[in-house]
Amino acid sequence: MVVDYLEELSLQGFISVFGMVIMPNHLHLIWRQNKMNGKESPKSSLLKFTSHTLLKQLKLEGKSCLYKVNASNKEHEIWQRDSLGVEIYSRKVAQQKLDYIHANPVKGKWLLSKDDISYQYSSAKFYETGEDDFGFLNNLFTIFDGE
Repeated sequence: MVVDYLEELSLQGFISVFGMVIMPNHLHLIWRQNKMNGKESPKSSLLKFTSHTLLKQLKLEGKSCLYKVNASNKEHEIWQRDSLGVEIYSRKVAQQKLDYIHANPVKGKWLLSKDDISYQYSSAKFYETGEDDFGFLNNLFTIFDGE
């Protein structure tokens, strides 16, 4: 669902995706928000769509109570409120951030794959082989090295 919506936002020109890793409980994106999606930023659109879709599924499964919050403006919270945004201002920082996110599924407590390029929900394979299994990835290094 997240991949599908990233593809939709990308095809409509709202975003450019340069790197990603979707983990069981969080995701990492290296992206550029190109233009507003109506009155919403692409980030807001992504968070809204995915949270509504996930909450609908959780309700069908009787698991929405896991995301209940005690707040006056909402009943459930799917996404952490203050996501971290870091500017990538050089090729060196770009490489460091890509290395970090691509290592996420194969390090620490996760061990979701034998290596980074084998993890299904990652852009690591794109950077290693040039194959874009998602159809919307862009090479981050063209920003620093030229097209």
